[in-house]
Parts: sequence; structure tokens; C-alpha cells
Amino acid sequence: MQVSRFGPLRARVTPPRPGVADRGLVVLLHGYGAPGGDLAPLGRQLPAPPGVRFAFPEAPLELMPGYDARAWWPIDVAALEAALSAGTHRDRGLEDPPELPQVAAALEAFLDALTAELGLTQAPLVLGGFSQGAMLSCELAARSARPLAGLMVLSGTLLAAERWAEGFKARAGLPVLQSHGRSDPLLSFADAERLKALFEAAATRHTWLPFHGQHELPRSLFEATGSFLGDLFESPDA
Repeated sequence: MQVSRFGPLRARVTPPRPGVADRGLVVLLHGYGAPGGDLAPLGRQLPAPPGVRFAFPEAPLELMPGYDARAWWPIDVAALEAALSAGTHRDRGLEDPPELPQVAAALEAFLDALTAELGLTQAPLVLGGFSQGAMLSCELAARSARPLAGLMVLSGTLLAAERWAEGFKARAGLPVLQSHGRSDPLLSFADAERLKALFEAAATRHTWLPFHGQHELPRSLFEATGSFLGDLFESPDA
């Protein structure tokens, strides 16, 4: 798998298939504290129509020098651990991290450079991610006019609720695949349901995949992703 810098971010990109024309791109962002290549195995594991490339960008923030643990923006780990220990609920829908505009701009510049380098500027683009990467994907979709063929929100949660609700009004009809574990100890299932309600209120084409599990990517997601991407890239508009 190719590892290159595209604009401000490095990314792993699946190679083209011999004899098959590129026809679309799926960009997936890893979660907080993960290594840059954490989701890269999904490029081989997720079923997708021929000609669909995958890209896995690395978050810019190094959490620990010498260790490949990265983040899209910093979080208060002590506060999170205290809330988990106390069993209290932390409503992130009221949070609007000040770093979001800068990191969203970096992601936008990365997508510009990536699609230009791959010759896919006019091809369908599916954006998504896991946990913090899912939140950043939602942030970009809410604040940007970039055309998206689909959005994959994997164990994410609601941030900046009022701003996202307003931003997603312009995304009516956008196909959204959202998965979340019913026993997720880090990002509550109840808040995932609030995000689900936001997508539904914005009239997106929402596919909901709850599962019996925690903060993870379940096996059931693989089949659902195959159907989701198949519908997007095999449709006449793709």
C-alpha cells in the first residue's frame, strides 16, 4: 500500500487494480490514540465494487514522541477517565472543540491534493471514520460544500449539535451509514441515537447499524458496508 503525503497529511492509499479503471474513492479517518495505519487493513477487508480506491490519512497530532499514537485534536483524557470511573454521562453535543476549524481545513486541503493526485476530482467520494475520525468526517460534511457520495460514521458521537444540525440541512439525501455498539463505554449509545435523530431530521438517507458490542468495528459492519458501497458506486449517478 502506497504511503505518501497529500497536501498537509500523510496517507496510505490502496493501489489501482490492473485493467480496472478507477471510479471512486473511500477516505476513512482513524480514531483518537490510534496509529496512522490503524484502519488500513480495511482496504483489503471491506467489500467494494471494482475500481473503488481507499485512502487512510494520518492525524497530524502526535500524542507521545516515539510512539505512533495520533489524534485529530486533543481531548481531556483525565476528565474522560474521571467520568468513566464515576459512571457519569458527558454530553459532547454541547462541545465545539476550538481546533475543529483548523483540522477540518487540513482535511479539506488533503482531499483536494489526494483527488488531484489520483485523477479523481470528479469521481464519487465517500468520507468517514471511526470514533474521533467519524466526528471529524461529520464536521467536514456539516461545514463544507464539498460534494460527497456518502458518509460513514463508525462509533462516532454528536458534537456542536446546533451547528451540525444547521449544516446537515444542506445535505438532504446524502447516504449515511452509522454504526454504534449498545455497550460502548467511551461514546454512549444514547448520544449515538441523538446523532441518528439529527441525520434523520436533515432528511439524509440514513442506514442505522446498532450492534451488541462496545467501542469497535463489528463483523456485521463488513457486510453492511459492502451493500452501502455497492449501492453508491453501482448506481447510475455514481
